Amino acid sequence: MNFLMIALLMTTMNNHKETIVLGGGCFWCTEAVFNQVQGVLSVTPGYSGGNTENPTYNDVCSGETGHAEVIKIEFDPTIVPVETIIEIFFSTHDPTTLNRQGADVGTQYRSVIFYTSDNQKETALKIIDKLTNENTFTKPVVTEIVRLEKFFEAENYHRDYYSRNKKQPYCQFVIKPKVEKFRKIYKEALVK
Repeated sequence: MNFLMIALLMTTMNNHKETIVLGGGCFWCTEAVFNQVQGVLSVTPGYSGGNTENPTYNDVCSGETGHAEVIKIEFDPTIVPVETIIEIFFSTHDPTTLNRQGADVGTQYRSVIFYTSDNQKETALKIIDKLTNENTFTKPVVTEIVRLEKFFEAENYHRDYYSRNKKQPYCQFVIKPKVEKFRKIYKEALVK
């Protein structure tokens, strides 16, 4: 392949890439789900929405930085539309619990969508309206919808945590059931 063909291929690939940042509790859980979605190019755990520059995991766990544990998803919208990304997000965590997911409690575990385009914001709001109108949940959705300002990548040991630590109790009792639920509902979205 010559240089011109490589440059054209790279330009085409970059035109089909979007980024969205999602927080739905522990980022180990959300990363484990979205790593299996066809059309997702990368999933990176990190922190967003706070007031501390370059926070560490310990900083964020203190609950004092204002950051949420999040994942940055880069995806090809021609393969997996943002609607599907957001629908998967809402079906794999409880968006009705304020600052908590299961036993994980604190603002760092809040439900939040950090959008990078007006289309993502509008799509998220439409999906929340649909969930509300269909009474999908018994309580109101409390997910924050906020424009992404900054994303701080988490420490390397958080990457691919579930796939590297499947035998750990948290992985067995918290992450594995979420992954199994996702795999059952979204068979058509799985990486082939």
